[in-house]
Amino acid sequence: MINKIVPSLAAAVAGIRDGAVVLVSGFGASGIPVELIDALIDQGSRDLTVVTNNAGAGRTDVAKLMAMGRVRKVVCSYPRSAGSVVFEELYAAGKIELELVPQGTLSERMRAAGAGIGGFYTPTAVGTQLAEGKEVRTLNGRDYVLEKPLKGDVALIKAELADRWGNLTYRMAARNFAPTMAMAADVTVAQARRIVDLGRIPPEEVITPGIFVDRVVEVPNPRQPGQE
Repeated sequence: MINKIVPSLAAAVAGIRDGAVVLVSGFGASGIPVELIDALIDQGSRDLTVVTNNAGAGRTDVAKLMAMGRVRKVVCSYPRSAGSVVFEELYAAGKIELELVPQGTLSERMRAAGAGIGGFYTPTAVGTQLAEGKEVRTLNGRDYVLEKPLKGDVALIKAELADRWGNLTYRMAARNFAPTMAMAADVTVAQARRIVDLGRIPPEEVITPGIFVDRVVEVPNPRQPGQE
């Protein structure tokens, strides 16, 4: 019997190794798996590469993970969004690395990893510092830069509903990068506000099929980012 439900947040993040590439869903304050991040903090893995849309806010969640010295590198689109004080402090002190990736390119690089595509050409970032060291090719009279897939060892995502097979739905904008991250990671861990019986999610409403999900933990009352 397939049952991907785990009994606790600690069990959900068990085995995440030092040096792992961790994909973390979220767009602004929407769709951030706060409880899974806190569990990762408690779990203790270090030297992490965190892939996310923005480099945390305030001093909780992803920012707290960075402040504790557990993140070696951040791959994101908005490292200086509102409240990203921890990242700015660490970067200015030379204590954290940054790979800046345009938002659409970030999503497509993860989608490429999940789809098994070896890379893709995009006009985004041509002629900028972000294209330095990358192959540029002219196609139909326009320059394109080659971007490579972005794969994760683990994805931490936030869902609205889940079942024991790992099928997921999301709440509005909380969907954001979660579906592509689930496809791009070796192990996908989802926290869900509610776990329902098998068959309660109509097939046409499943956004992330369970084949891309490895662990599910129920978090009935998830905290908002920034809340202690």
